[in-house]
Amino acid sequence: MSIVLNNIKKVYPGNKKAVIEHLNLNIEEGSFTVLLGPSGCGKTTLLRMIAGLEEVTDGEIFVDDKNITHMEPGDRNLAMVFQNYAIYPHMTVRGNIEFGLKNYKITKEKIKERVDSVLEITGLTEYGERMPNQLSGGQRQRVALARAISKSPKAFLMDEPLSNLDAKLRNQMRSELIQLFNQLDTTFIYVTHDQSEALTMATDIVVMRDGKIMQKGTPQEIYRNPANVFVAQFIGDPGMNVIRLKDRRFIGIKPRALSFRSSQNDRASLKATVVTREFLGVDYQYTLDIGIGKVVVRSADEIEIGTEVRLYFPEKHLFYFDEDENRCDAFELSEMEVVYRADE
Repeated sequence: MSIVLNNIKKVYPGNKKAVIEHLNLNIEEGSFTVLLGPSGCGKTTLLRMIAGLEEVTDGEIFVDDKNITHMEPGDRNLAMVFQNYAIYPHMTVRGNIEFGLKNYKITKEKIKERVDSVLEITGLTEYGERMPNQLSGGQRQRVALARAISKSPKAFLMDEPLSNLDAKLRNQMRSELIQLFNQLDTTFIYVTHDQSEALTMATDIVVMRDGKIMQKGTPQEIYRNPANVFVAQFIGDPGMNVIRLKDRRFIGIKPRALSFRSSQNDRASLKATVVTREFLGVDYQYTLDIGIGKVVVRSADEIEIGTEVRLYFPEKHLFYFDEDENRCDAFELSEMEVVYRADE
């Protein structure tokens, strides 16, 4: 099932400024599409408009060529999974799943069959008679997923479903969601501000800022070829180093492309001073002053704060951005003291 949004606009009552304006998006059938961006960028509003929980001020939404813009939420055959689970505390796991099926006019035998099936799919078979307060956060989220799956929707809409879980459980649930996506063979639309979630789970990422789409592509495309400064700095752990030059253009390089050691004859180098050092277990994260700005480096080398060093990098790993912060062709780096070590 594909979802197409044509020229979508959203303005809340009493506000003059649009939260979303002139937004166009095609969500491909069978994709795991992640709407990614900082808080307030409009991603949850967009998801809720697709679900029918928010009115569209202007524009149209199509599901498989059918206009659903003004259709009631219950008639859209889309399942929403919320951040806070939204399960009934006074019902068992089985009861929570059954409740959503009672309006579907199917027999008790069919309901039991379907509930048994989704309990197995979500790994909850042995928890069917337990109450929600007897479950962990991850298990409660699985109940919410099971209830959504039981309705056999055309697509699953998920609004930061893992944000209430601790880091270890989030990683586990990410893996389970990927398996579930592959098993169900349907369309997932997933909202998050966590770029690690987006990169690990998505087939397609839509990066948003201030109600606009900054870039859409596969995780590999978004990471390797950011279209603008915002995407470059937002994607990655940490994001790309971007330095603004005097002519208002920008130069960028990823933290892992910088090294304290020269290993290739075609490497360039920059003078730098270590400002901060953070131990991250496997390696260190450094902040260094290069004279016209600061950069971040990830390295296993242990260097003291205040040390003057040289940072080496292949010039082909530089990214260039114009004065409007969009990617552009390479240009001369007259402001940067770059020393080539071709003689070594």
